[in-house]
Amino acid sequence: MVVGDKFRSRVVLLLWASLSCGGFIARSSGAEQQGTANTASGFRVEAAPFLNWQPREADQAADSSDSSGPFEQADFNLCGDTDWSQVPAICPMPRPGIFSFPPRGPGYYSLADRISGTRREQPPRSGYPPFALMPPSFFDADFRYVDGMDPYERTLVERLKRIRLGQRGMFSTGGQFWLRYMNETNSRLLPANNDYTLARARVFGDLMYSDSVRLFGEYLWADSLSPDLPSAPIDVDRGDLLNLFVDLKLCELEGAPVVLRGGRQELLLGSQRLISTLDWANTRRTFQGVRMFRRGQQWDADLFWVQPVLPEATSFSQADADQNFVGTWLTHRPQPGRFLDLYYLYYGDRRDITQRDVVRAPCDLHTLGSRWTGDREGFLWDAELALQLGQRDDRDVVAGMATAGIGRRLPNLWATPTMWLYYDYASGDSNPNSSTSNTFNQLFPFGHYYMGWIDLVGRQNIHDLNAHIYFYPSPWITMFVQYHRFWLDQPTDALYNVDGAVSRRDPTGQTGTNVGDELDFVANFHLARYTDLMVGYSRLFGGSFLRNTDGPRDSELFHLTFQQKW
Repeated sequence: MVVGDKFRSRVVLLLWASLSCGGFIARSSGAEQQGTANTASGFRVEAAPFLNWQPREADQAADSSDSSGPFEQADFNLCGDTDWSQVPAICPMPRPGIFSFPPRGPGYYSLADRISGTRREQPPRSGYPPFALMPPSFFDADFRYVDGMDPYERTLVERLKRIRLGQRGMFSTGGQFWLRYMNETNSRLLPANNDYTLARARVFGDLMYSDSVRLFGEYLWADSLSPDLPSAPIDVDRGDLLNLFVDLKLCELEGAPVVLRGGRQELLLGSQRLISTLDWANTRRTFQGVRMFRRGQQWDADLFWVQPVLPEATSFSQADADQNFVGTWLTHRPQPGRFLDLYYLYYGDRRDITQRDVVRAPCDLHTLGSRWTGDREGFLWDAELALQLGQRDDRDVVAGMATAGIGRRLPNLWATPTMWLYYDYASGDSNPNSSTSNTFNQLFPFGHYYMGWIDLVGRQNIHDLNAHIYFYPSPWITMFVQYHRFWLDQPTDALYNVDGAVSRRDPTGQTGTNVGDELDFVANFHLARYTDLMVGYSRLFGGSFLRNTDGPRDSELFHLTFQQKW
């Protein structure tokens, strides 16, 4: 890792911003500290710490002693014939892979709590996760609990939510700002270092008319400051619409609304191994098209037809008419803590993309998959399988991916650790001259979360034996460590990066399959209810494949993020 004056100055700037903003929030949230110090949070968080999985009443894990429903304590009022406790139609984020169990019970849930001596009986309520990253979209941030609060006990952020406009109208607003310092050694597996800062601002407005119509819009500004290498496309978009859609309630099916959504919108489904908002990217990921969904007690259903929106640095981003993404996704919760996904996805790409003699597009791909995940008495499991068929250029595609993980929750040990052991597989192509292509296409994943934080390995032509441990020295401190052992599925196919692009290749296969080992360390400090500081370090120790192909063998990443939501 390269350390110089620019590194030191940016770290000092971020730390100063964190302490200044955290102190301001702590001083300005007196109502929060006095009014909710002994109030239950209203929902349980059982997830990877930043993925903010918020289970509904039917989803509560079987080993939980907290059996209250997520809005049981709120005293909701009806305006006319509108039950605002059900508005808007929200899609809670599904349980991800590598999920953990953050602490509950009496404690200090932010640095501001610790400084002020505010010891809470439960985590404070919030529609936002207590972490610097937030994969769920703002339009699925659940602030319905605000309706049951005394207006004088609401925080500044909560006062911006669910503002009544007469008998049938409601408006919410909010947003996020972050700065993330990045110091990359042998960046992108190139013989070059990259020292830069990412800045991002998001602001949204959410207007609802009864439970019938919803208009949601979100503005995005993202930039890369003083990079040593050309900025990645996902780093820069100096003014754009991340979301702009209309929701129409079509009907109710067994008491749950069926909603049609049209316009620009983010997508997040299942484990996020194939479909995610990609929050690590400075511009996030969004689509344009239509989606119909229903969220029930035991069954969820999604249908969509969208086109990916490609970020443009200085102009309005457009949907790519050469790419079409169509799918149906079903989720069944047979009992608390158990989840079964069944899905079909079609992806068509009319572009001509060839990298190092590997044809990536044009293609027409059909992906059929299923996932089964759950927990019972401290034992955790997660498994996902997908088969991919279709055409890539003039070749038939027969490919697949598989994931299997087992975990253990140890709530009685110090720092309440959660441990996981996983094996991930995605097929590669053994013979590029045959009539069949076997390289799996990872579609639109949250690869950063699953395949290593340094972002050098994608879910294509890869084996990954990985281990994870989460621990919480205090309720406001989250730490986790990941280890990955990577090797190629087929030595003549390429190493693909987190974007699915070809990074290295030996067409002879003589360099072997050993990509290397990666270690990731991340710590998040929850400074105040809406303020976080995250720091991390990653290193890839290259194996024989990287050593014997052109370019550096090893790579390092140091990152420091300050974020403020409102």
